[in-house]
Order: sequence, then structure tokens, then C-alpha cells
Amino acid sequence: MITWWQIILLTALAFWMALDQLTVVVFNNPLSIGMISGLIMGDLTTGLVVGSTLQLMVLGVSTYGGASMPDFLTGAIVGTVYAVLSGKGVQFAIGLAVPVGLLMVQLDVLARFANTIFQHRMDRFIKANEPQAAARNAIWGLFSWGLSRAIPVLVLLLVGNKVVKAILEIVPSWLINGLKVSGGILPVVGIAILLRYLPTKRFISYLLLGFIAAAYVKIPMLGVALMGLALAILHYQRENQKVVVATTTNEDTSEEYENDEGEYEN
Repeated sequence: MITWWQIILLTALAFWMALDQLTVVVFNNPLSIGMISGLIMGDLTTGLVVGSTLQLMVLGVSTYGGASMPDFLTGAIVGTVYAVLSGKGVQFAIGLAVPVGLLMVQLDVLARFANTIFQHRMDRFIKANEPQAAARNAIWGLFSWGLSRAIPVLVLLLVGNKVVKAILEIVPSWLINGLKVSGGILPVVGIAILLRYLPTKRFISYLLLGFIAAAYVKIPMLGVALMGLALAILHYQRENQKVVVATTTNEDTSEEYENDEGEYEN
């Protein structure tokens, strides 16, 4: 059962994370938001698992210019809450978090549209030489962003555990199992997108080593990450040595060329 203070804290978290994306960018990732949501719900492990799973889906994905992307930060909050309340497992929560993240694309567009109202007011006050009024509208514009996340989260939390359980009792088992399967597949999509933008062909041998270590040797992910760090350091040292050798060779060639010219002049 979710309490009133948890609803307030989670709604405040949703409001603050929207502003954090525009300002200081401290916890602008699903992993951090899932962790904080798990702390509020009293289940840190579930929050970390939900957040880290959604983190895999946004690797290599970013928003440029005025483009909107699925808001899996909000999905991390909702997914963590429903994972704790429903008891259906993390994969089921991921299956619910993904549609929430996709829905937030539309609300993000609405927030951007509402924010233009304050921007036009700022332009008008600047032309009228009223900087204080323009500054106030800049602050008010933050609320359109924060409320675009806080209101949906508040509504989803207010429906409460009873509504969630009632829906789960009606939903057939095949749909729940389908959400669990999709929740397990979707992180692979994030990894595939990341590999698409990385020089995978150049470092395919490193990729295969990591896959073999994780899938066949059964090395934990921390061990695979440390192995990747070691390979990255070795690659950096090797490339740096090539640069040093090339620079030394060029310097030697230049000195020989200068000596040859001096002998020719004499």
C-alpha cells in the first residue's frame, strides 16, 4: 500500500527531474531515478534493477535540438512503484514502464508548446525594457516542464494499489507473460542502438571477448566491465605508443633533411 508521503515525494521527484534535465543535470538517467524511487518505496533492489534495465534502453539515444525522446526517467518511477505494489516482478514492471515512457513523448511536446507562451511574453517584456518581468516569465516557464512530468505521475500514483490489483486480476496471464517477455527483450534494443553508433566493426574482437566472458565463462558483469577497462587501457597505450613513434620518426627525418641541405650548401 502506497502512503501519502510516498506520493508527495515521488511527485516531487518527477517535478524535480524534469528541471534537472534543463539545468544542473545531476541525476539525468533512469538508473539514478530508479534508485531514488526504490528508496522512497522501501525497496532499493527493485529500484536499481528497474532503473538499470531502462538505462540499457537509452544507451546511445539522446535528444538534439527540439526533438523529443521516450522519457524513461518517468518510466523508472512508475515501473519501480508498480513493481513493488503488484509483486509481479521486475520484467512486468518494465513492460509497463515502456508505454509510460512513450506516452511522455506526447506530453513533452505539449510542455514545449506551453513553454512558448512564456517565451513570447519574455520577448515582449524585453522589448518594453522590463527585465524583471522577463526573468519572472523565465521562471514560470519551468513549471510547464515540471508539471508535464509531475501531473501524470501523481495521477498514476493516486489510482493506488487497489486499482492496480483490480486491473491485474482482469488482465489475462498471456498478456502479463507477454509484458515480461517484452521487458526482457527491450534492453537488447538499447544495446543494439548503441552498437550502431559505435565503431563496432573496428573493435569486433573486444565485443566477442566480452560476449564469451559473460555468456560462456559466466563472469559477473562487474568482472566483464573491469576486463573491458583493462582492454581499453591497453588499446590506449598501444595507440599512444604509435603516435610517439610516428612523431619521433618525423623529427628524425626532418633533422636528416636539414643536415643534407646544409652539406649541399657548403
